[in-house]
Amino acid sequence: MQTQATSSSKPPRPLLRWLPAILVMAAIFALSSRTGGQLDTWLPWFQDLFPGLTSFNPVHYFAYFGLSVAFAIGFGFSRLNVSRGLAVILLCVAYGATDEWHQSFVPLRSPDVNDLLHDGIGAAAAVILLWLWRFARMRRGSRNYSRS
Repeated sequence: MQTQATSSSKPPRPLLRWLPAILVMAAIFALSSRTGGQLDTWLPWFQDLFPGLTSFNPVHYFAYFGLSVAFAIGFGFSRLNVSRGLAVILLCVAYGATDEWHQSFVPLRSPDVNDLLHDGIGAAAAVILLWLWRFARMRRGSRNYSRS
């Protein structure tokens, strides 16, 4: 009697594509678990580096830009059409809403609708840049095929 190869011990490739999203969400959760006092130690340094950003926390843009790219990896870059792009943005905003709710339980932190807006802008910026990159690659590829 033959036994099947133990291919079940290796996770399927599509599941591995979602690993970056899980890691980015874990990092966002860990950062949002920090108290306001802990965040005040490095946020002023960043705002000193960029003086025009005193009333603005760019971390939301960067974090949700990264989460958006990670979700796009999960869906597969080549399949990032308009509906999947909108799904990526909605997933990011939904995760941002849960993150803001989570912050309501962290000392010296509070939920902020403006942070959720910044999360959505960061996610949308990533999707738009990915679409532009994909479009440029497709266009460059079609030019390579048209040459004789």
